[in-house]
Amino acid sequence: MNAAIYYLSLPFIYAISILPFWWLYRLSDFLFLILFHVFGYRKKVVFENLTKSFPEKSEQELRTIQRKFYRYFCDLVLETLKSITISRSSLAKRVQFNGSEIFEEYYKNGQSVIIAMGHFGNWELGGARFAIEPFHQLFVIYHPLQNKYFDKLVYRMRTRLGNGLYAMKDSLRGIIGDRNKLTATAFIADQTPSPKGAHWMQFLNQDTPVFTGTGKISKKMKYPVVYIGIHRVKRGYYEMRAEKLVEKPEEQTETYIIEAFTKRLEEDIAKQPEIWLWTHRRWKHKRQTNT
Repeated sequence: MNAAIYYLSLPFIYAISILPFWWLYRLSDFLFLILFHVFGYRKKVVFENLTKSFPEKSEQELRTIQRKFYRYFCDLVLETLKSITISRSSLAKRVQFNGSEIFEEYYKNGQSVIIAMGHFGNWELGGARFAIEPFHQLFVIYHPLQNKYFDKLVYRMRTRLGNGLYAMKDSLRGIIGDRNKLTATAFIADQTPSPKGAHWMQFLNQDTPVFTGTGKISKKMKYPVVYIGIHRVKRGYYEMRAEKLVEKPEEQTETYIIEAFTKRLEEDIAKQPEIWLWTHRRWKHKRQTNT
């Protein structure tokens, strides 16, 4: 069944991917009508997340953000499909990279790095854009899909320009195995971990469990941590902004590193909330307390 669904879907996926951007956004406008007005896809989850994250905002302000988010979410889905075939020249035109000199500096010094980022802006186009820089090879930590056919498609999409992937469960082994290369390993570190073993902190006005892997691995490998935020300039155009976050992680605690990233991401979300991924149930777990 998985194979049948994949092979039936594949011609449509590629047909969408080769559309010019102006056609892609007409299709996105139609998708918005279907998701938002007809099916109301996760509208309750999105509005609840927004309400708890921004208690100072009025209902009207929250509804406006919600609507903008769904318009952006539809663009994000189709732009991700576009990344299957997008050219290097189109990436250079549509994703400006500010702060690339940070990677040039580390590259010239023979230093691998850790990239900490969130589901903010179009991280798929951002990863592809990084691949056309002449510095570190990018490796992204990812969760393999259960459908092995679609997983292979996503793998090809993310590696076609020279990037690599580490499955999350094998990430440390992969990083150690590639320690003789100059790599930039990207952790999309705002996902929802199991409460057991997670670090708890305040994020968007809520008690939130966060992954500790970014802190643990950067300390172990002594790789500087660079934060990247991918801001939307206008429809179809982005600005990747890189900045040094933790230059000597071996001198810091794991908690300090992950909290520095989470707080920095929170600043970006506050400035452009409609381009963070509000559909996921980020706060489904509650902290366990000893009684």
